[in-house]
Parts: sequence; C-alpha cells; structure tokens
Amino acid sequence: MAITAKMVKELREKTGAGMMDCKKALQETDGDIEKAIDYLREKGISKAAKKADRIAAEGSTYIEIDGNKAVLLEVNCETDFVTKNDQFKQLLSDLAKHLLNRNPATLEEALQQEMDGSGDTVENYINSAVAKIGEKLSLRRFTILSKTDNDAFGEYLHMGGRIGVLTLLEGTTDEQVAKDVAMHVAAVNPRYVSRDAVSDEEVNHEREVLKAQALNEGKPEHIVDKMVEGRLGKFFEEICLLEQSFVKDPDQKVKKYVTDKGASVQTFVRYEVGEGMEKRDENFADEVMSQIKK
Repeated sequence: MAITAKMVKELREKTGAGMMDCKKALQETDGDIEKAIDYLREKGISKAAKKADRIAAEGSTYIEIDGNKAVLLEVNCETDFVTKNDQFKQLLSDLAKHLLNRNPATLEEALQQEMDGSGDTVENYINSAVAKIGEKLSLRRFTILSKTDNDAFGEYLHMGGRIGVLTLLEGTTDEQVAKDVAMHVAAVNPRYVSRDAVSDEEVNHEREVLKAQALNEGKPEHIVDKMVEGRLGKFFEEICLLEQSFVKDPDQKVKKYVTDKGASVQTFVRYEVGEGMEKRDENFADEVMSQIKK
C-alpha cells in the first residue's frame, strides 16, 4: 500500500513521533493507523505511549459563547502535540457545548451526565476519545458565566489555548472592550477584580510582612505605619485588576479605561494549562504582553 503524506501527518499528530518513524511504522503495518500506533508504542517511540508516571499536564483551554452564556474549560493531555489533533479539537468543542447546554455545578456532576446525543456519560465519552487519540485525556475544570443583554463577554486565547481568559463586563455591549480586558488579564495575571475582593486575612498578613520589612530596614517606628499603608497600595496594584496599569495604555489604570467606556468589570476567569500541576520555566505573562503591544 502506498504511504501518503496525509497518513504520516495523521500518525504524527496521534503519537508525536518523528516523520521517518511514522513512515516506517505505516510501511510495516500496511498503512493501518491503529496498528502503526501500537507498533510505535512497542518500539518505545511514540510519545503517547502509556506510562504510569506520566502526568497529563499539557493540553488546551477553550472558550465557547452561546448567547448569554459562556464557558471556559481546560482539557489536559500528556503531550502538547496532541492539541493539534482534529479529534482533540472536536472533543473541546463537544464538551463546551455540552456544558453550556446542561450547566453542571461541579466537575463530578459534569462527568456523570449523559453526553448529548451519545447515549453515554461524559466520562465514558472522554475515555472513548482516549482510545481513538491514543493518549490520556481529562477534563480538568470549567467555569460557566451568564450575562444580560446589556453586558458583554470578552474572550482571549493565547498560544492556541495555552492561556484562556473569559471576562464579563456590565454596562456595555462592546465586546472589544471586554476582549481588551481579557488580554490584559492574560498578560498581567491579576488575582482579584478589586481590592474589595481581597480578604481581610490576606491584607492583614501582607501588612504584617511589610511592617517587619520596614523595621528590618531600620525605619523609625513612628513612620512605619504610614510606609506600610503606602506599600499596601503597590500590593493591591500587583493583585487587583482595576488597580493595574492597562497594558495597552500604561498611562491609565484598567478601572479608568473601563469606566470611560461606561462599563464595569463584574468578573473574570483565567486558566493557564497545567498551572498548579508542575513548575514551568516559560514566562507567559511577558510573552502575552509583548504580543499585545505589537
């Protein structure tokens, strides 16, 4: 059987193996993709080979908006090569549509729901995709937001889904404004919308840390408290969206940018693939910011 470039490409997408290895595997199995996958696994060539210690910390985020509802989700896999697979992309779309349609409250509930049109649970649907793609897959998390007709969703995916941000702005239907805020969130990674959202416990802890630092610097006690309150402002700028300098115009704060548009930020959700699962060396915040400013 003649081995085509399309067949080699499909096998590479499913296994992450090199071009020559894939071509040889297809030749050895007379062009049978599934047998070629097994062949590569047996040879230890396939990056998708099952390993007990492999962590499914790669993957992609995905956003789906349908009218007044939107969902941001993260699906994990073992190798980032799989995210280019058409079957993986279809999985993201199918899961997003299901979540918007069924609106589950928790991940556990979502996995046990019947997948729309499949006659099986979401968990089994994902397992079926595992068998087809040849790599461990998992729906890690999702967030569903709802809006009114007077609000706007903002969506932004960076690096094909490595970072996904979904924002909800009230008082405007301008999706570009909401997207601008989403791009800022992707780049700067704030933790809260405003300082009002920061717990008293966290603020008091930071205040004590700053006080200790000031005393260790030899600052007089009678001015330490004023110094601490001043430095708390910097603390809020680091973690609160509205306090931050807007990445597309650093001369103004995000709050002013949004307010000038007659809007307010109700909430945002930011997912970065694999965050909290393993350490990464890449500085995605710097990369996103550099692209925004181009």
